[in-house]
Amino acid sequence: MTAPIDPPTADTSLADWLAHLERLHGQRITLGLERVQAVAQALGAAVRPRCPVVTVAGTNGKGSTCAMLEAIARAAGYRTALYTSPHLVHFEERARWQGEPLASERLTPSFAAVEAARRQAGDVPLSYFEFTTLACVHALLACQPDVLIMEVGMGGRLDAVNVWDADCAIITSIDLDHMEYLGPDREAIGYEKAGILRTGRPAIVSDPLPPRSVVARATEIDADLWLVGRDFRHSGDRQQWHWQGRTRRYAGLAYPALRGANQLLNASGVLAALEALHPRLPVPAQAVRQGLASVQWPGRFQVVPGEPLLVLDVAHNPHAVAALAHNLDDQGYYPQTLAVFGAMADKDVAPMLARMDALVDGWFFCDLPTPRAARAETLRAQWLGLTQRGDGLAEVHADPPAALQAALARADPAGRIVVFGSFYTVGGVLQHGLPRLGAKHLQA
Repeated sequence: MTAPIDPPTADTSLADWLAHLERLHGQRITLGLERVQAVAQALGAAVRPRCPVVTVAGTNGKGSTCAMLEAIARAAGYRTALYTSPHLVHFEERARWQGEPLASERLTPSFAAVEAARRQAGDVPLSYFEFTTLACVHALLACQPDVLIMEVGMGGRLDAVNVWDADCAIITSIDLDHMEYLGPDREAIGYEKAGILRTGRPAIVSDPLPPRSVVARATEIDADLWLVGRDFRHSGDRQQWHWQGRTRRYAGLAYPALRGANQLLNASGVLAALEALHPRLPVPAQAVRQGLASVQWPGRFQVVPGEPLLVLDVAHNPHAVAALAHNLDDQGYYPQTLAVFGAMADKDVAPMLARMDALVDGWFFCDLPTPRAARAETLRAQWLGLTQRGDGLAEVHADPPAALQAALARADPAGRIVVFGSFYTVGGVLQHGLPRLGAKHLQA
Protein backbone atom coordinates (compact mmCIF):
# COMPACT_ATOMS: atom_id res chain seq x y z
CA MET A 1 0.00 0.00 0.00
CA THR A 2 1.17 3.53 -0.80
CA ALA A 3 2.46 5.30 2.30
CA PRO A 4 0.47 8.36 3.44
CA ILE A 5 1.83 11.69 2.29
CA ASP A 6 1.17 14.80 4.33
CA PRO A 7 1.62 17.33 3.05
CA PRO A 8 2.15 16.48 -0.63
CA THR A 9 4.91 18.39 -2.42
CA ALA A 10 6.01 19.24 -5.94
CA ASP A 11 8.22 16.12 -5.85
CA THR A 12 5.33 13.79 -5.01
CA SER A 13 4.65 11.23 -7.75
CA LEU A 14 1.34 11.20 -9.63
CA ALA A 15 0.46 7.81 -8.15
CA ASP A 16 1.00 9.18 -4.64
CA TRP A 17 -0.99 12.33 -5.38
CA LEU A 18 -3.94 10.23 -6.60
CA ALA A 19 -3.70 7.88 -3.61
CA HIS A 20 -3.66 10.92 -1.32
CA LEU A 21 -6.76 12.41 -2.95
CA GLU A 22 -8.60 9.09 -2.78
CA ARG A 23 -7.84 8.80 0.94
CA LEU A 24 -9.07 12.32 1.57
CA HIS A 25 -12.20 12.26 -0.55
CA GLY A 26 -12.57 8.85 -2.18
CA GLN A 27 -14.59 8.79 -5.39
CA ARG A 28 -17.46 10.64 -3.70
CA ILE A 29 -19.53 12.73 -6.11
CA THR A 30 -19.85 16.33 -4.93
CA LEU A 31 -21.81 18.82 -7.02
CA GLY A 32 -21.52 22.61 -6.79
CA LEU A 33 -19.18 25.24 -8.22
CA GLU A 34 -18.35 27.46 -5.24
CA ARG A 35 -15.33 25.47 -4.06
CA VAL A 36 -13.84 25.04 -7.53
CA GLN A 37 -14.43 28.72 -8.34
CA ALA A 38 -12.61 29.79 -5.18
CA VAL A 39 -9.53 27.69 -6.00
CA ALA A 40 -9.62 28.67 -9.69
CA GLN A 41 -9.62 32.31 -8.63
CA ALA A 42 -6.56 31.66 -6.46
CA LEU A 43 -4.84 29.99 -9.43
CA GLY A 44 -5.45 33.13 -11.47
CA ALA A 45 -4.26 33.44 -15.07
CA ALA A 46 -2.86 29.89 -15.05
CA VAL A 47 -6.37 28.50 -15.51
CA ARG A 48 -7.79 31.25 -17.73
CA PRO A 49 -7.90 30.01 -21.34
CA ARG A 50 -6.62 32.32 -24.07
CA CYS A 51 -8.10 30.10 -26.76
CA PRO A 52 -11.62 28.96 -27.73
CA VAL A 53 -13.19 26.55 -25.24
CA VAL A 54 -15.58 23.82 -26.38
CA THR A 55 -17.54 22.09 -23.61
CA VAL A 56 -19.39 18.84 -24.29
CA ALA A 57 -22.21 17.50 -22.08
CA GLY A 58 -24.69 14.67 -22.55
CA THR A 59 -25.50 11.16 -21.38
CA ASN A 60 -23.84 9.25 -24.23
CA GLY A 61 -21.56 10.25 -27.08
CA LYS A 62 -19.54 12.89 -25.18
CA GLY A 63 -16.18 11.17 -25.47
CA SER A 64 -16.61 10.32 -29.14
CA THR A 65 -17.67 13.90 -29.89
CA CYS A 66 -14.59 15.24 -28.11
CA ALA A 67 -12.34 12.80 -29.97
CA MET A 68 -13.71 13.84 -33.37
CA LEU A 69 -13.31 17.53 -32.53
CA GLU A 70 -9.74 16.89 -31.46
CA ALA A 71 -8.90 14.85 -34.57
CA ILE A 72 -10.30 17.43 -37.00
CA ALA A 73 -8.64 20.36 -35.21
CA ARG A 74 -5.31 18.52 -35.23
CA ALA A 75 -5.70 17.74 -38.94
CA ALA A 76 -6.22 21.49 -39.48
CA GLY A 77 -2.89 22.17 -37.79
CA TYR A 78 -4.16 23.46 -34.43
CA ARG A 79 -2.53 22.61 -31.11
CA THR A 80 -5.23 20.72 -29.22
CA ALA A 81 -5.85 20.22 -25.50
CA LEU A 82 -8.50 17.69 -24.48
CA TYR A 83 -9.81 16.96 -20.98
CA THR A 84 -12.05 13.91 -20.50
CA SER A 85 -13.09 11.57 -17.72
CA PRO A 86 -13.03 8.90 -16.50
CA HIS A 87 -9.96 7.11 -17.82
CA LEU A 88 -9.82 3.50 -18.97
CA VAL A 89 -6.41 2.39 -17.66
CA HIS A 90 -4.08 5.28 -16.82
CA PHE A 91 -5.06 8.58 -15.20
CA GLU A 92 -2.94 10.48 -17.75
CA GLU A 93 -5.54 9.62 -20.42
CA ARG A 94 -7.70 12.41 -18.95
CA ALA A 95 -5.36 15.17 -20.18
CA ARG A 96 -4.42 14.85 -23.85
CA TRP A 97 -2.07 17.23 -25.60
CA GLN A 98 -1.85 16.92 -29.37
CA GLY A 99 -3.67 13.58 -29.27
CA GLU A 100 -1.45 11.94 -26.64
CA PRO A 101 -1.80 11.69 -22.84
CA LEU A 102 0.33 14.16 -20.91
CA ALA A 103 3.24 12.48 -19.12
CA SER A 104 2.84 12.25 -15.35
CA GLU A 105 5.89 14.51 -14.90
CA ARG A 106 3.97 17.28 -16.67
CA LEU A 107 0.92 16.78 -14.45
CA THR A 108 2.45 16.69 -10.96
CA PRO A 109 3.53 20.38 -10.89
CA SER A 110 -0.09 21.26 -11.59
CA PHE A 111 -1.25 19.08 -8.71
CA ALA A 112 1.13 21.01 -6.46
CA ALA A 113 -0.17 24.33 -7.85
CA VAL A 114 -3.78 23.36 -7.14
CA GLU A 115 -2.88 22.28 -3.61
CA ALA A 116 -1.11 25.60 -2.96
CA ALA A 117 -4.08 27.55 -4.32
CA ARG A 118 -6.52 25.44 -2.29
CA ARG A 119 -4.65 26.33 0.90
CA GLN A 120 -4.31 29.96 -0.11
CA ALA A 121 -8.08 30.12 -0.59
CA GLY A 122 -8.59 28.98 3.01
CA ASP A 123 -8.14 25.20 2.89
CA VAL A 124 -11.09 24.84 0.54
CA PRO A 125 -12.17 21.17 0.47
CA LEU A 126 -12.17 19.70 -3.04
CA SER A 127 -13.47 16.34 -4.20
CA TYR A 128 -11.19 14.01 -6.17
CA PHE A 129 -12.89 15.04 -9.42
CA GLU A 130 -12.76 18.77 -8.64
CA PHE A 131 -9.08 18.69 -7.68
CA THR A 132 -8.01 16.60 -10.67
CA THR A 133 -10.09 18.67 -13.10
CA LEU A 134 -8.34 21.85 -11.98
CA ALA A 135 -4.94 20.14 -12.16
CA CYS A 136 -5.49 18.72 -15.64
CA VAL A 137 -6.75 22.01 -17.08
CA HIS A 138 -3.86 23.86 -15.40
CA ALA A 139 -1.38 21.47 -17.05
CA LEU A 140 -3.05 21.63 -20.46
CA LEU A 141 -3.23 25.42 -20.53
CA ALA A 142 0.48 25.57 -19.70
CA CYS A 143 1.02 23.97 -23.13
CA GLN A 144 -0.60 27.03 -24.78
CA PRO A 145 -3.21 25.28 -26.93
CA ASP A 146 -5.12 26.79 -29.84
CA VAL A 147 -8.32 25.11 -28.65
CA LEU A 148 -9.38 23.54 -25.33
CA ILE A 149 -12.00 20.76 -25.52
CA MET A 150 -13.59 19.64 -22.25
CA GLU A 151 -15.95 16.78 -21.47
CA VAL A 152 -18.37 17.33 -18.61
CA GLY A 153 -18.09 14.64 -15.95
CA MET A 154 -21.75 14.47 -14.94
CA GLY A 155 -24.67 16.78 -15.57
CA GLY A 156 -23.32 20.19 -16.46
CA ARG A 157 -24.74 23.03 -14.41
CA LEU A 158 -22.93 22.06 -11.20
CA ASP A 159 -20.06 20.06 -12.72
CA ALA A 160 -16.52 21.32 -12.10
CA VAL A 161 -15.94 21.73 -15.85
CA ASN A 162 -18.64 24.43 -15.90
CA VAL A 163 -16.30 26.81 -14.07
CA TRP A 164 -14.96 27.63 -17.55
CA ASP A 165 -17.26 29.53 -19.91
CA ALA A 166 -17.80 27.63 -23.13
CA ASP A 167 -17.25 29.57 -26.35
CA CYS A 168 -19.23 26.75 -27.93
CA ALA A 169 -21.30 24.18 -26.02
CA ILE A 170 -22.36 20.81 -27.40
CA ILE A 171 -25.11 18.68 -25.86
CA THR A 172 -25.16 15.09 -27.13
CA SER A 173 -27.87 12.49 -26.54
CA ILE A 174 -29.72 12.76 -23.23
CA ASP A 175 -31.13 9.78 -21.41
CA LEU A 176 -31.68 8.44 -17.90
CA ASP A 177 -28.44 8.12 -15.91
CA HIS A 178 -27.15 9.44 -12.56
CA MET A 179 -30.79 10.10 -11.67
CA GLU A 180 -30.03 10.35 -7.94
CA TYR A 181 -28.01 13.48 -8.71
CA LEU A 182 -29.56 14.92 -11.86
CA GLY A 183 -33.28 14.26 -11.46
CA PRO A 184 -35.92 11.63 -12.23
CA ASP A 185 -36.58 12.21 -15.93
CA ARG A 186 -35.13 13.55 -19.18
CA GLU A 187 -36.55 17.03 -18.56
CA ALA A 188 -34.76 17.38 -15.23
CA ILE A 189 -31.56 15.87 -16.62
CA GLY A 190 -31.76 18.11 -19.70
CA TYR A 191 -31.97 21.19 -17.47
CA GLU A 192 -28.74 20.15 -15.75
CA LYS A 193 -26.98 19.53 -19.08
CA ALA A 194 -28.15 22.92 -20.39
CA GLY A 195 -26.27 24.59 -17.54
CA ILE A 196 -23.16 24.70 -19.78
CA LEU A 197 -24.86 27.07 -22.26
CA ARG A 198 -23.82 30.74 -22.33
CA THR A 199 -25.63 33.87 -23.46
CA GLY A 200 -25.01 34.75 -27.10
CA ARG A 201 -22.73 31.79 -27.71
CA PRO A 202 -23.33 28.72 -29.90
CA ALA A 203 -25.30 25.89 -28.28
CA ILE A 204 -25.15 22.78 -30.47
CA VAL A 205 -27.79 20.14 -29.63
CA SER A 206 -27.20 16.86 -31.46
CA ASP A 207 -29.98 14.95 -29.67
CA PRO A 208 -32.74 14.57 -32.32
CA LEU A 209 -35.44 14.76 -29.61
CA PRO A 210 -34.00 17.07 -26.97
CA PRO A 211 -35.88 17.64 -23.72
CA ARG A 212 -37.97 20.82 -23.77
CA SER A 213 -35.90 22.05 -20.83
CA VAL A 214 -32.79 22.32 -23.04
CA VAL A 215 -34.52 24.49 -25.66
CA ALA A 216 -36.22 26.55 -22.94
CA ARG A 217 -32.91 27.26 -21.20
CA ALA A 218 -31.22 28.24 -24.46
CA THR A 219 -34.12 30.60 -25.23
CA GLU A 220 -34.14 32.02 -21.71
CA ILE A 221 -30.48 33.06 -21.80
CA ASP A 222 -30.52 33.96 -25.52
CA ALA A 223 -27.92 31.37 -26.55
CA ASP A 224 -27.31 30.79 -30.26
CA LEU A 225 -29.23 27.52 -30.46
CA TRP A 226 -28.36 25.01 -33.20
CA LEU A 227 -30.82 22.10 -33.42
CA VAL A 228 -30.24 18.98 -35.47
CA GLY A 229 -32.90 18.77 -38.18
CA ARG A 230 -33.37 22.55 -38.17
CA ASP A 231 -29.95 24.23 -38.25
CA PHE A 232 -27.93 21.25 -39.42
CA ARG A 233 -28.72 17.82 -40.82
CA HIS A 234 -27.11 14.77 -42.37
CA SER A 235 -28.04 12.07 -44.86
CA GLY A 236 -26.26 9.24 -46.59
CA ASP A 237 -26.13 5.71 -47.92
CA ARG A 238 -23.88 2.73 -47.19
CA GLN A 239 -20.90 4.25 -48.97
CA GLN A 240 -20.84 7.91 -47.88
CA TRP A 241 -22.73 10.64 -46.06
CA HIS A 242 -23.51 14.32 -46.49
CA TRP A 243 -23.85 17.19 -44.03
CA GLN A 244 -25.47 20.60 -44.31
CA GLY A 245 -25.36 23.45 -41.81
CA ARG A 246 -26.49 27.05 -41.89
CA THR A 247 -23.97 28.22 -44.47
CA ARG A 248 -21.60 25.28 -45.04
CA ARG A 249 -22.05 21.82 -46.48
CA TYR A 250 -19.94 18.71 -47.03
CA ALA A 251 -20.78 16.08 -49.63
CA GLY A 252 -19.35 12.60 -50.16
CA LEU A 253 -17.85 12.21 -46.68
CA ALA A 254 -16.41 8.85 -45.67
CA TYR A 255 -17.97 7.44 -42.53
CA PRO A 256 -16.16 8.27 -39.27
CA ALA A 257 -13.50 5.78 -38.23
CA LEU A 258 -15.40 5.34 -34.95
CA ARG A 259 -17.91 2.53 -35.40
CA GLY A 260 -21.54 2.52 -34.36
CA ALA A 261 -24.93 3.80 -35.41
CA ASN A 262 -24.82 6.93 -33.24
CA GLN A 263 -21.44 8.16 -34.45
CA LEU A 264 -22.97 9.89 -37.47
CA LEU A 265 -25.17 11.94 -35.15
CA ASN A 266 -22.13 12.80 -33.01
CA ALA A 267 -20.12 13.75 -36.11
CA SER A 268 -22.99 15.94 -37.33
CA GLY A 269 -22.91 17.89 -34.06
CA VAL A 270 -19.14 18.25 -34.34
CA LEU A 271 -19.43 19.78 -37.83
CA ALA A 272 -22.08 22.21 -36.54
CA ALA A 273 -19.73 23.28 -33.76
CA LEU A 274 -16.91 23.81 -36.23
CA GLU A 275 -19.16 25.93 -38.44
CA ALA A 276 -20.21 28.01 -35.42
CA LEU A 277 -16.56 28.47 -34.42
CA HIS A 278 -15.34 29.17 -37.95
CA PRO A 279 -14.61 32.89 -37.37
CA ARG A 280 -12.17 31.97 -34.58
CA LEU A 281 -11.10 28.48 -35.63
CA PRO A 282 -11.37 28.08 -39.41
CA VAL A 283 -11.10 24.46 -40.57
CA PRO A 284 -10.68 23.45 -44.23
CA ALA A 285 -12.78 20.67 -45.72
CA GLN A 286 -9.74 18.41 -46.12
CA ALA A 287 -9.12 18.55 -42.35
CA VAL A 288 -12.72 17.47 -41.74
CA ARG A 289 -12.28 14.47 -44.01
CA GLN A 290 -8.86 13.56 -42.62
CA GLY A 291 -9.93 13.97 -38.99
CA LEU A 292 -13.06 11.84 -39.32
CA ALA A 293 -11.10 9.15 -41.16
CA SER A 294 -8.33 8.96 -38.56
CA VAL A 295 -10.11 9.48 -35.23
CA GLN A 296 -9.59 6.86 -32.53
CA TRP A 297 -11.30 6.54 -29.16
CA PRO A 298 -10.75 3.29 -27.23
CA GLY A 299 -13.68 1.47 -25.70
CA ARG A 300 -16.41 2.91 -27.91
CA PHE A 301 -17.63 -0.05 -29.94
CA GLN A 302 -13.98 -0.89 -30.45
CA VAL A 303 -13.67 -4.02 -32.58
CA VAL A 304 -10.48 -6.04 -32.14
CA PRO A 305 -9.94 -8.68 -34.85
CA GLY A 306 -9.14 -12.19 -33.67
CA GLU A 307 -10.65 -15.60 -33.18
CA PRO A 308 -13.05 -14.94 -31.60
CA LEU A 309 -13.70 -11.29 -32.41
CA LEU A 310 -13.47 -8.95 -29.40
CA VAL A 311 -15.81 -5.96 -28.96
CA LEU A 312 -15.07 -3.38 -26.24
CA ASP A 313 -17.74 -0.85 -25.30
CA VAL A 314 -18.07 1.28 -22.16
CA ALA A 315 -21.89 1.26 -22.49
CA HIS A 316 -23.10 1.58 -18.90
CA ASN A 317 -26.73 2.71 -19.09
CA PRO A 318 -29.82 1.39 -20.91
CA HIS A 319 -29.61 3.93 -23.75
CA ALA A 320 -25.96 3.11 -24.51
CA VAL A 321 -26.59 -0.64 -24.24
CA ALA A 322 -29.49 -0.36 -26.69
CA ALA A 323 -27.07 1.28 -29.15
CA LEU A 324 -24.53 -1.47 -28.48
CA ALA A 325 -27.13 -4.16 -29.21
CA HIS A 326 -28.07 -2.40 -32.46
CA ASN A 327 -24.43 -2.22 -33.50
CA LEU A 328 -23.91 -5.91 -32.71
CA ASP A 329 -26.95 -6.77 -34.84
CA ASP A 330 -25.45 -4.76 -37.69
CA GLN A 331 -22.28 -6.86 -37.58
CA GLY A 332 -24.10 -9.75 -39.18
CA TYR A 333 -24.31 -13.38 -38.12
CA TYR A 334 -22.04 -14.87 -35.46
CA PRO A 335 -22.64 -18.43 -34.25
CA GLN A 336 -21.90 -17.44 -30.66
CA THR A 337 -21.81 -14.23 -28.59
CA LEU A 338 -20.35 -14.26 -25.08
CA ALA A 339 -20.43 -11.27 -22.73
CA VAL A 340 -18.05 -10.07 -20.02
CA PHE A 341 -20.12 -7.75 -17.84
CA GLY A 342 -19.45 -5.71 -14.72
CA ALA A 343 -21.42 -2.66 -13.60
CA MET A 344 -21.84 -0.05 -10.89
CA ALA A 345 -24.40 -0.83 -8.21
CA ASP A 346 -26.28 2.43 -8.84
CA LYS A 347 -26.95 1.66 -12.50
CA ASP A 348 -30.29 0.51 -13.91
CA VAL A 349 -28.92 -2.92 -14.76
CA ALA A 350 -32.14 -4.85 -15.45
CA PRO A 351 -32.98 -3.19 -18.80
CA MET A 352 -29.35 -3.55 -19.89
CA LEU A 353 -29.42 -7.29 -19.24
CA ALA A 354 -32.86 -7.64 -20.78
CA ARG A 355 -31.84 -5.82 -23.97
CA MET A 356 -28.84 -8.11 -24.45
CA ASP A 357 -30.52 -11.33 -23.31
CA ALA A 358 -31.50 -12.62 -26.76
CA LEU A 359 -28.08 -11.76 -28.21
CA VAL A 360 -25.84 -13.30 -25.55
CA ASP A 361 -25.26 -17.05 -25.33
CA GLY A 362 -23.09 -16.93 -22.20
CA TRP A 363 -22.49 -14.37 -19.44
CA PHE A 364 -19.25 -13.93 -17.52
CA PHE A 365 -20.08 -11.53 -14.70
CA CYS A 366 -17.16 -9.93 -12.87
CA ASP A 367 -16.42 -7.97 -9.73
CA LEU A 368 -14.82 -4.55 -10.25
CA PRO A 369 -12.12 -2.83 -8.16
CA THR A 370 -14.30 -0.10 -6.63
CA PRO A 371 -16.74 -0.01 -3.71
CA ARG A 372 -19.36 1.46 -6.07
CA ALA A 373 -19.53 -1.73 -8.12
CA ALA A 374 -22.23 -4.36 -7.99
CA ARG A 375 -21.01 -7.81 -7.00
CA ALA A 376 -20.77 -10.32 -9.82
CA GLU A 377 -23.06 -12.72 -7.97
CA THR A 378 -25.70 -9.97 -7.65
CA LEU A 379 -25.56 -9.34 -11.40
CA ARG A 380 -25.89 -13.04 -12.08
CA ALA A 381 -28.95 -13.23 -9.83
CA GLN A 382 -30.53 -10.29 -11.64
CA TRP A 383 -29.97 -11.98 -14.98
CA LEU A 384 -31.44 -15.27 -13.73
CA GLY A 385 -34.54 -13.38 -12.62
CA LEU A 386 -35.27 -11.94 -16.05
CA THR A 387 -33.75 -14.19 -18.72
CA GLN A 388 -36.05 -15.70 -21.31
CA ARG A 389 -33.44 -18.25 -22.34
CA GLY A 390 -33.30 -21.77 -21.09
CA ASP A 391 -29.90 -22.48 -22.62
CA GLY A 392 -27.94 -19.53 -21.22
CA LEU A 393 -24.66 -19.86 -19.36
CA ALA A 394 -23.74 -17.59 -16.42
CA GLU A 395 -20.49 -17.57 -14.43
CA VAL A 396 -19.01 -15.20 -11.87
CA HIS A 397 -15.37 -14.10 -11.72
CA ALA A 398 -13.13 -11.98 -9.52
CA ASP A 399 -12.19 -9.38 -12.15
CA PRO A 400 -12.53 -8.55 -15.87
CA PRO A 401 -9.31 -10.32 -16.99
CA ALA A 402 -10.40 -13.56 -15.28
CA ALA A 403 -13.84 -13.28 -16.84
CA LEU A 404 -12.33 -12.71 -20.29
CA GLN A 405 -10.06 -15.74 -19.96
CA ALA A 406 -13.00 -17.87 -18.87
CA ALA A 407 -15.04 -16.67 -21.83
CA LEU A 408 -12.14 -17.40 -24.17
CA ALA A 409 -11.94 -20.96 -22.84
CA ARG A 410 -15.56 -21.51 -23.90
CA ALA A 411 -15.46 -19.47 -27.09
CA ASP A 412 -16.26 -20.59 -30.59
CA PRO A 413 -13.37 -19.20 -32.68
CA ALA A 414 -15.91 -18.00 -35.24
CA GLY A 415 -17.87 -16.14 -32.56
CA ARG A 416 -17.36 -12.93 -30.61
CA ILE A 417 -16.85 -11.76 -27.03
CA VAL A 418 -18.39 -8.45 -25.94
CA VAL A 419 -16.93 -6.61 -22.93
CA PHE A 420 -19.22 -3.87 -21.57
CA GLY A 421 -21.01 -2.38 -18.57
CA SER A 422 -18.49 0.08 -17.13
CA PHE A 423 -15.24 1.93 -17.78
CA TYR A 424 -13.78 -0.37 -15.11
CA THR A 425 -14.88 -3.46 -17.06
CA VAL A 426 -13.30 -2.36 -20.34
CA GLY A 427 -10.30 -0.82 -18.57
CA GLY A 428 -9.76 -4.07 -16.71
CA VAL A 429 -9.21 -6.07 -19.90
CA LEU A 430 -7.01 -3.30 -21.33
CA GLN A 431 -4.71 -2.92 -18.32
CA HIS A 432 -1.93 -5.00 -19.93
CA GLY A 433 -2.52 -3.74 -23.46
CA LEU A 434 -4.98 -4.55 -26.20
CA PRO A 435 -5.89 -8.26 -26.06
CA ARG A 436 -5.51 -10.26 -29.27
CA LEU A 437 -7.66 -13.31 -28.84
CA GLY A 438 -6.86 -16.78 -30.06
CA ALA A 439 -9.34 -19.50 -29.16
CA LYS A 440 -7.86 -22.51 -27.37
CA HIS A 441 -7.86 -24.77 -30.44
CA LEU A 442 -5.54 -22.25 -32.13
CA GLN A 443 -2.99 -22.39 -29.32
CA ALA A 444 -2.06 -26.06 -29.63
